[in-house]
Amino acid sequence: MGEFDTVVVGAGVAGLTAARLLRRAGRSVVVVEARGRVGGRVHTDRTDGRITDLGASWIHGITDSPVAAAASAFGMPTTEFTVGGYQPDSRPIAHYDPSGHRLSPSAAASYVTDIHTVDAALVDVIAASAPRASYLEVTEEVIGRQPWTPERADRVREYFSHRAEEQYGAAIDDLAAHGLDDDAIDGDEVVFPDGYDRLPHHLAEGLDVRLGHVVTRIEWSGAGARVTTAQGIFAAREAIVTLPVGVLQSGDVAFDPELPDEVAAPLSRLRMNSFEKVFLRFPSVFWDDDVYAIRQQGAEGAWWHSWYDLTRLHGEPTLLTFAAGPAAIGTRGWTDDEVADSVMAQLRRLYGDDIPAPTRVDVTAWHDDPFARGSYAYMTLGSTTDDHDALATPIGGVLHLAGEATWTDDPATVTAALLSGHRAAERVLGREIDVTGAWAD
Repeated sequence: MGEFDTVVVGAGVAGLTAARLLRRAGRSVVVVEARGRVGGRVHTDRTDGRITDLGASWIHGITDSPVAAAASAFGMPTTEFTVGGYQPDSRPIAHYDPSGHRLSPSAAASYVTDIHTVDAALVDVIAASAPRASYLEVTEEVIGRQPWTPERADRVREYFSHRAEEQYGAAIDDLAAHGLDDDAIDGDEVVFPDGYDRLPHHLAEGLDVRLGHVVTRIEWSGAGARVTTAQGIFAAREAIVTLPVGVLQSGDVAFDPELPDEVAAPLSRLRMNSFEKVFLRFPSVFWDDDVYAIRQQGAEGAWWHSWYDLTRLHGEPTLLTFAAGPAAIGTRGWTDDEVADSVMAQLRRLYGDDIPAPTRVDVTAWHDDPFARGSYAYMTLGSTTDDHDALATPIGGVLHLAGEATWTDDPATVTAALLSGHRAAERVLGREIDVTGAWAD
């Protein structure tokens, strides 16, 4: 049995940040990780020399971002790719109407103005919403106030439905009214042409990381914590647990005693989403010039409504779309070819039957990953934004939960994971420490 000051469960960005800071403070730390790699939901595929970020891709706003600071310190090159969340006009977008024809500039401007009208009114409606109100209810209330024709209202209605799906991988009627409160970007967004996984690899340097250690049991008491894996038991004065919400809820890891209500209750109000990436690479570009995104309205866009042009990232014609919410659920179990055929049917509808077939297709499957069980967590009905921080309530002075779902200000991001790891390390040490210690020499 190994004995340490702190055992960290999970070698994602949260766990590695906490471990690195604790080691810098002179503590003995071990990180146990189920996978055969570090990074968790930051995972880059390098098959055939191509670099594809299957998990996290963006820094959503580099202004005052600790992740941007860490990436710079580690010498990770970035490429500006500001998408501004699921916004209607943050960058040039080719909007297509339900019949498959591109909207004229004036029609697109009117459509975007309608969306901004609803967004502006939503602030007060959400603030006054009932505790169990859904994002569907608050958007319907605002749309219902507008003097619009049914068709005009439907275009805006479906936009907000797709926003809920693409931002949080959830159906709009299952997302809490406050579920998009954090939908704001501060500064440019960037992606990593050399892969996002460089970040966790740098964070892991010099740490005692035990890969292939699947945790099955975590015991805690006034005497400390014991973490059980098939390879042995790790004992420590304290434990930092960075398991995703889906894994915490699955029962795959037993807590003894069980998590107290002040942590179990907010955990029960969060849910892991259904959200997968679909990358399609082509021999040539056939879509609109000078746009970063293509979006289609109407019933044909129920699943495949948005495509993002990643060509300039590596110089290979590439479109990214998302199987989000209902689309992810509906295509679960499909082969990559079946998903590609479904996506291509919509692209051919917009651009003609003679467009080239993709030369390569990559489809993620985070929902089927037993160590993730989804891409990230979202607030379901009855949840409040405070539930994120409440999930990190220290337990018995021994257990500390961390990870993207435990950070209120910007959940579902690598920034949230990193900052939650920093907070957990501070709580273990009982004092404030500088987060830059995670990447300083």
